[in-house]
Amino acid sequence: MWNLQPFLIVLCSVFCCVTRSAAVLHVFGYESRNVIITCSYGRGYEDYEKYLCKNDCSYDDVLIKTSQREEKKYSINDYKTRSFFTATISDLCFNDTGKYWCGVTRNFIPDILTEVKLEVTKDVCCEKVSEIQGSEEGSVSISCLYESKYEKKLKYICRGKQPSTCLQQALITSDNKPNKRFTISDDKMSKTFTVTISKLTLKDSGPYLCGVHRDEELDVFSAVELEVKASPQPSTTVWPITTAGQVTSASPTQEPVKVSTSLYAILFVPALVLLIPIFTLVKVCKHRCYKEKETKVATERACSPTEAVNSQEASTVADIYVNGDHLKMLSKQKTSKEHSADYRFGAEDEGEPEYENFTAEAEDIYCNMPPSKTHRK
Repeated sequence: MWNLQPFLIVLCSVFCCVTRSAAVLHVFGYESRNVIITCSYGRGYEDYEKYLCKNDCSYDDVLIKTSQREEKKYSINDYKTRSFFTATISDLCFNDTGKYWCGVTRNFIPDILTEVKLEVTKDVCCEKVSEIQGSEEGSVSISCLYESKYEKKLKYICRGKQPSTCLQQALITSDNKPNKRFTISDDKMSKTFTVTISKLTLKDSGPYLCGVHRDEELDVFSAVELEVKASPQPSTTVWPITTAGQVTSASPTQEPVKVSTSLYAILFVPALVLLIPIFTLVKVCKHRCYKEKETKVATERACSPTEAVNSQEASTVADIYVNGDHLKMLSKQKTSKEHSADYRFGAEDEGEPEYENFTAEAEDIYCNMPPSKTHRK
């Protein structure tokens, strides 16, 4: 009986379409993001066509091939000098999860296929969030734990909540030198890396992600929420108040009392509100007392004849002093008029009218003078 097994093997090698690789690639991607699948091949296949297919990899399952370069949400690039090609799937959704194949087309012999398993997850992190507080212009340290198997992996920190872009937007990584505001240190004994942020500002508040990079899997993250509090407002120094006539000296150990400007406003405004009506009341009382005193003096003057006379005499003296110059002018005018009259009527003795006029003028002045003490008696 003929042994058909060797014949079937040869026949399968000729007519079968593919040769599957035993290795399986595990690829992870984030929802609404892109994923890159890297497929390697042996030397000698640089000029062969490469492609990416899904499910059973039949003719209808081919998604993209190097002769197309780009097709809808798929693209492909062949790096011949490095013997691998990449297939990119953009705008991932959960329906993209599944089995894919990296293929290399060969003529008359089966294609080379490598299995790829793609898993799509949400672009969020994490269920547990650590809260840290810091002060403006101060510094804060963020401690991030990791497993011992990641001791030699790259560590980093970024702002935000999206793991997909964290490494690309890292503020500092374990292979970077410290910069002005960020430093990173790795304590391998405690399996903790610490990121220190100095010269904090209010804008530094927000979510952060501590990341550990893994080559074939998604990076591992832990979430931190940082709150930066504003620095206290500058305070005003108030020294102890001393009473009038006393001098106090502060001892070397005595410290000034610090009162904020807001406390001044709290104390000053009510005091001002109370002082305004008190000041108005004092002014009204003073005005009323002045009016009453003035009325009393006027009443006393009206009731006392002697004071009325004295007041009249005083006013007369004042009138004489004020109107002294006016009297002199009147006397001169009168003398001039009498002299003209005497000349008009042919008076021979010019001295007599002048003497009489002077006597009359003196008498008028005497009558207007205040009576002397002897005369009043």
